[in-house]
Amino acid sequence: MRIALIGYGKMGKAIEEIALQKGHTISIRIDQPNLHEFTAEFLKDTDVAIEFTGPHSAFENISKCIELGIPVVSGSTGWTEKLDEIKQLNAAKNSGLIWSSNFSVGVNVFFEVNKKLAALMAPHHEYEVIVEETHHTQKKDAPSGTAITLAEQVMESVKRKKQWVNEISDNPEDLEIISQRVDPAPGTHQIRYSSVIDTIEITHTAHNRKGFASGAVLAAEFLAGKKGFYTMKDVLHL
Repeated sequence: MRIALIGYGKMGKAIEEIALQKGHTISIRIDQPNLHEFTAEFLKDTDVAIEFTGPHSAFENISKCIELGIPVVSGSTGWTEKLDEIKQLNAAKNSGLIWSSNFSVGVNVFFEVNKKLAALMAPHHEYEVIVEETHHTQKKDAPSGTAITLAEQVMESVKRKKQWVNEISDNPEDLEIISQRVDPAPGTHQIRYSSVIDTIEITHTAHNRKGFASGAVLAAEFLAGKKGFYTMKDVLHL
């Protein structure tokens, strides 16, 4: 498979390593120095694009791939207020798109565990729930997209929480997401339910970027030849 890398930072390089190990080729690497090559001419030999950039460029990058008829896998976060707009464009152009806040297989299993725990804890109002996430200082958005996904999953079951906030709050309807940025820290997410009697917590800790990169390549393989919008739940048959 011929893969275009949109964004060639640390994640792009990790994805490249995994893709080459699996026998794929990199058709082009798009980053700041060669944005002028982000055109149909330079991407004509591409089967799928993998986009990992930042919250200020992701929407435009994904839109351009869809307009060019190139299926795209995106793991960029911090822009998802426009996700519905992207889905509509993808449907209108009959293209293929996978977006996920996290491509790690372990994290996506963790999402399912989080939903199950939230459903079990929902009747027990004596437990206060909090989400914590820790990443490296170069991460551009806070809270992380993964933390937001976890918080939204909790609120689907724990109805007394009406909205998440990225700060300490005295409002019992707020679900607190506490963000820390320290080096080195590829990513740790924790959901904790605490009462005066005991504490229940689940934690996922990434040791490096390989889990995210492997999942992104797996998603690209899944998307080949498909139309429509998918998530990692579809890729992993969860």
